[in-house]
Amino acid sequence: MFIFLSKLLPLFVYPLGLSTILILFALIFSKHQKISKTLIILSGLILFLSGNRWVSYSLARSLEWKYLPQQAPISAPAIVVLGGGTESSYPPRTAVEVNSAGDRMIHAADLYHAGAAPLIVLSGGNIDWMDSVDKSPAADMQQIMIKLGVPESAILLQPKSQNTHEDAVYCAELLKARGINRIILVTTAMHMPRSVPLFEKQGLIVIPSPADFTITEDGWQRTFSPNFETLLTNILPNSSSLGLTTTVLKEYLGLVSYHFQGWL
Repeated sequence: MFIFLSKLLPLFVYPLGLSTILILFALIFSKHQKISKTLIILSGLILFLSGNRWVSYSLARSLEWKYLPQQAPISAPAIVVLGGGTESSYPPRTAVEVNSAGDRMIHAADLYHAGAAPLIVLSGGNIDWMDSVDKSPAADMQQIMIKLGVPESAILLQPKSQNTHEDAVYCAELLKARGINRIILVTTAMHMPRSVPLFEKQGLIVIPSPADFTITEDGWQRTFSPNFETLLTNILPNSSSLGLTTTVLKEYLGLVSYHFQGWL
């Protein structure tokens, strides 16, 4: 039930869901013009700000740039890769595919081939009411990692977790059973501020190695360019900025929720 509520309730807080609720209430109170007008204005303001690139980039940067890649070579007994970068091979797909977060697997494979660690732990299980039970994200990632030249003997699966907290708990169990207490953690840059303290809470020494950055130094500088065309494009709401804002809010809500539950 907790997993279900954790997926359901935030939908009403994210910009699109919150705006929809405000519009519904505006219709309900349509006979009260002042209330209805106020709710509609609030709804439009939420969508405008959430779809504004200045807002979405600023919020995303606050998370993504907290853990920047280290310049010096890193090493540990194991690399842990969190799930979320694959799409299972259900027809009409002919094989496991990667999505926009698939960079984490490429990054982990690069680390392995560079000698950063001899073992890769792939973490991710299914949510019963959302996913089919026969193919876990961990197993899907394994197929991609093998294609990237990582031998199956160097891969360990953790297919039970249904959220990031469980990623940390179950991975720590596997690793400690092998005498490992230091890891290189690979996940999306935006997800790293929530992931690092979760794994540290389990007594692991964590070396963060983020992938899949949305905000680059060049992109950040161009976002606030005085050029009129750039200014107009950035200030007008668009779906990609709205999606980015939603993703950032998901991470911040996760941080707050996990904090109150004592997981961080």
